[in-house]
Amino acid sequence: MKPLMLQGHERAITQIKYNREGDLLFSSAKDVTPNVWYSLNGERLGTYNGHTGAVWCIDVDWKTTKFLSGAADNTLRLWDVATGVEIGNISSNSAVRTCSFSYSADLASYSTDQAMKQDCEIFIVDARDDESFKSSAPILRMTVPDSKVTSLIWGTLDHTIITGHEDGAITQWDLRTGKSIETVKDHQGSINDMQKNRQGTMFVTASKDKTAKLFDVDDLSVHKVYVTERPVNSASLSPIYDHVVLGGGQDAMDVTTTAAQAGKFDARFFHVIFEEEFARVKGHFGPINSLAFHPDGESFSTGGEDGFIRVQSFDPSYKEFRFDY
Repeated sequence: MKPLMLQGHERAITQIKYNREGDLLFSSAKDVTPNVWYSLNGERLGTYNGHTGAVWCIDVDWKTTKFLSGAADNTLRLWDVATGVEIGNISSNSAVRTCSFSYSADLASYSTDQAMKQDCEIFIVDARDDESFKSSAPILRMTVPDSKVTSLIWGTLDHTIITGHEDGAITQWDLRTGKSIETVKDHQGSINDMQKNRQGTMFVTASKDKTAKLFDVDDLSVHKVYVTERPVNSASLSPIYDHVVLGGGQDAMDVTTTAAQAGKFDARFFHVIFEEEFARVKGHFGPINSLAFHPDGESFSTGGEDGFIRVQSFDPSYKEFRFDY
């Protein structure tokens, strides 16, 4: 199948995310405007205008009514998905690196960078009331003195959050006490991305140490390891098959020395259980920075350093593929 090429960003893509139904695809880049697209035909619906710095992170709630974006202009903004109107704006002391709605979307969490003599901090805010989102202090504020947070997801029943750090550590935080419950250090490099499976029982990490790993959400134990020969920037689990797709490449400063044909910028498919690679999809002229499976498992999207988003539908042969064992 020929992929859809979505071109609406001027600079490198930082994150892409589907809504729960999968009819919309949200994207952010190092330019200042997050975009929203129809995932079926690649038509751009609109942009969210207001940021003045690179947008690092985005999230959309399960009803697709509210959209969250955090940027290098030291703000976290809440938008109305349908109208593109900004309904909330929280200022921080440094760049907002990660943001995420809880499953119920009553709460939102975000983290700020360790910069300008500011510690890295994690905040929990109430996202239900637009007025309180704008004005009130966060419900919970946790300082992270060691290594800055580079990715963040919510844990089971919204009681915990799980953060991935620049030094490769993964920490689980109890939101009732504001303390860390457990920290594991199974990665040697920065954790670039964490995504949960459909059931919310496992999550896959993507790391600079050239591996992706499958963890249990509750006890942070490692179940599987997927090894590549280059840094992994993003990983996503298929909602219908035992497949995981990884994307990455070298650091942006090394890209000019590598031809696209060298196979460094492919999306790579591994079997979740057997840890074996079984397919590659070419396309980008640079590292893949973010990728996501469509919620129906029939297609996936990748966002690259080249500023393009590619929506790739699977051929019938993908659905008929059976692993020999």
